[in-house]
Amino acid sequence: MSVFVFAAKTEDVKEGEILPLILQETRIALTRINGEVRAFGDICTHDDGPLSEGYIEDRCVVCPRHGAKFDLETGKPTFPAVTPIPIYPVTIKGNEIWVGLPETVS
Repeated sequence: MSVFVFAAKTEDVKEGEILPLILQETRIALTRINGEVRAFGDICTHDDGPLSEGYIEDRCVVCPRHGAKFDLETGKPTFPAVTPIPIYPVTIKGNEIWVGLPETVS
């Protein structure tokens, strides 16, 4: 189950740009693709580098270190990465972007 937390204002997320955030101690990045806001884990599963320093190509984020691409709908990687990145649900409330993070057990 996800707990939705406020992430950013809609005007802060530009088409094809990447906005890095830390939400509840989790590195997240936001982007907008074809008008739709996407939220994804901001850590490359190949070498733990920040994906937010990369760029958007088609519907993927490209890691700046070794060129691995991650599909921003599924998280699926291309070589050299083999492990998907997390993709988080997004909801828009007025001009606010809310991201669903996994509920933690206390």
